[in-house]
Amino acid sequence: MSRLRIKFMVFFCVLIAISCGFIDLRPIGYSVEPGKTDSVLSDSYSPVIVKFDTDMDRKNVEGIIQVSSDAGVINGDFSWKGNDLYFVPVQGWTAGTRYTLSLLGTIRSADGRELRVERFVSFYAINRNDPPVLERHYPYNGESVWTNNVVLEFHFSRSMDRLTTESGLSVEGIGSRIFEWSDDDMSLKVIPDKALVPWISYRWNLRDSAKSSDGVPLPKAYSGYFTTDLDQTLPEVLRVYPVLYADGHWFPTGACIETGLASGQGIAVEFNKPMGDNVLRSLRFEPALTGRTEFLSENCIVYIFTRDPEPESSYTLIVSADTRDSEGLKMGSDYRISFVPDIPFLYILSFLASGASVMEKFSAANLLRVSADPGTGETFFSLRFSLPFNPEEKKNTVQRITLGSFFPRTLSPVTLKDVSWISDDRLFMCWEGLKAGSSEEPHYYMLTIPGGRGGINTGTGMYMKDDVVIYLEAVNER
Repeated sequence: MSRLRIKFMVFFCVLIAISCGFIDLRPIGYSVEPGKTDSVLSDSYSPVIVKFDTDMDRKNVEGIIQVSSDAGVINGDFSWKGNDLYFVPVQGWTAGTRYTLSLLGTIRSADGRELRVERFVSFYAINRNDPPVLERHYPYNGESVWTNNVVLEFHFSRSMDRLTTESGLSVEGIGSRIFEWSDDDMSLKVIPDKALVPWISYRWNLRDSAKSSDGVPLPKAYSGYFTTDLDQTLPEVLRVYPVLYADGHWFPTGACIETGLASGQGIAVEFNKPMGDNVLRSLRFEPALTGRTEFLSENCIVYIFTRDPEPESSYTLIVSADTRDSEGLKMGSDYRISFVPDIPFLYILSFLASGASVMEKFSAANLLRVSADPGTGETFFSLRFSLPFNPEEKKNTVQRITLGSFFPRTLSPVTLKDVSWISDDRLFMCWEGLKAGSSEEPHYYMLTIPGGRGGINTGTGMYMKDDVVIYLEAVNER
């Protein structure tokens, strides 16, 4: 059989097959939207469409279509409307991002025809603007800074979307903070709500989810760190000294703290640098003393006593090791200094009663014979104190001193007839109603001058250490 005859027979068979409807040699027609490179879709959920001119094997077609960007393959949903395939991204398109639609492989129609396709179309959504970049920031990477008044600054090449930028920025170790925008939202300041911790590194991260005001994200994530170790000087106590309050101010007395703290004075503690607020809670005393602490200056505080320390007693002032300066640095060890206040007890220097000699030495129980007028039962005495009294305490002192019958119990009570302060430190008192006794039945009266903090007081904080009790034996005038 000749070759010509064979070709004719094959052609004849093909014609028969075509005429009988067994083979369709028409090509599969299709088109894509967007169809031009660098086209821009109108919004975040505009579909990518592949249109066919015939019914397709849908699973087969979906398997060869892919949309990707520099971030990877885009996750999306396929749907069919007739012979048109729609692709919509799950998260929506991102403005300014370049996407690529890929059709690569063999597609099949529902009637069995096949077509090898290799099509790539690049496109954008919303806009094709350039992405923003972080041009500079402060503190610089690795920079040493103070702990107070630290403000982080970020400067961008374009106006930024506040919400995505603020949510995309994290700073390790900083909780609450304030955001301040300026320069048409191209500059951001981040202000911590409290001072940072000294001598540690703080790291910040800005995720690429931050976007410009027109929705274009950062091309990459940014990060950096800084260290709060600019201050290398630890706080320490320079000196402690007594201070006196006058004309609305505290003034140094010039005395040393060890023996020079007087009544009504405070204690100043001076440091080598500005201190933090916790220094106001850093002082304590052994034994305990009550009072409050105030700032005299940024590096000096004063302790103001609620009441004077006990006279002639030894105390230790302690500044805690946890005391912090304004940068948050700790002292590291306790500071201690001992002192004895220059606050004497109040004493009775002398006691002079009618008909008796001067008493200048006192013991726990004192006995003195005094004369009493036979008619009125009057007797008088004067007390001389070691310190002067102020006017108000003179009145209170008279009311606190008592004279009462002691033995026998049947003695009538006595009353105060006259009283006067001869001077600021000398008291004269005249009592009546005393009755002289006899050798067979002596009559005793008890004079009590109360001591302690609740007893007589000069008005400047001085008081007697203990009660003074003098037993008076009333005798006839001689």
